[in-house]
Amino acid sequence: MKRMIHFALAAPIVLALFSAIAVAQSESRDDVIKQIETKRAELTVLEKKFLAPADEDRAAYAEFLRQPDTGLIRLLPRDVYGRNDRTNNKSLTLNGGGAYYSFSRHTHEYGYGSDIELASGYLSVGFAGADYGMLTTLGDVPIEQVSIEHPGAQFMAAYNAPSEEPKARLEYRRFATGDTVEDRRYQTRSPVAVGTTYLLRSINYDTSDVLVAFRVTRKDTDGSVIIAWRLLKTYPKPELARNQSAQ
Repeated sequence: MKRMIHFALAAPIVLALFSAIAVAQSESRDDVIKQIETKRAELTVLEKKFLAPADEDRAAYAEFLRQPDTGLIRLLPRDVYGRNDRTNNKSLTLNGGGAYYSFSRHTHEYGYGSDIELASGYLSVGFAGADYGMLTTLGDVPIEQVSIEHPGAQFMAAYNAPSEEPKARLEYRRFATGDTVEDRRYQTRSPVAVGTTYLLRSINYDTSDVLVAFRVTRKDTDGSVIIAWRLLKTYPKPELARNQSAQ
């Protein structure tokens, strides 16, 4: 009987002790998650600095950058900074590892209408689903001299993206293997060449469709490249017609 009385008296104390420990643990875990959030924010700031072109790059294109629809970016090689395996201590937390860029949304983060990628020494376009595009090189032409009236831009500027998915996928394969139109080669990827100006048409269904001129101005020691770009034209958002037979 005495044991039961002692247990009854001790039980509230034990419960209170466990409750206090639980509260302490809960507060500690809350503190930890706040620290994680702070570190993540700090890491985001550091990654933005790492992605930014150097001050010398901006100074060299200061006059060009005063014009509308222009920009200067750095692309990181996906095979160096985008690999998410345990052997890679250089991978970034940014989705895509800084290897992608959207000229319409001005973001490196992959999955937001990405228009260009740098990987294994190549620049490419078209990355998911029926999305596709094309690249062509203009050679050593100053980016300041390239407009939508440039002879090399005629085919890409007038090109109409199909609204049926089977046709879109056919066009993807067409430019994946490369196609020549009026003595000019159009393909989904092209080797990186410093001092070369390119034209790019990127078609992301339900997101964006843009024609861009860009120039690779410099290659850094880690394989990243600095790109000066000009948005030549924005097309209406492309959409794929629904397959009526599947409804």
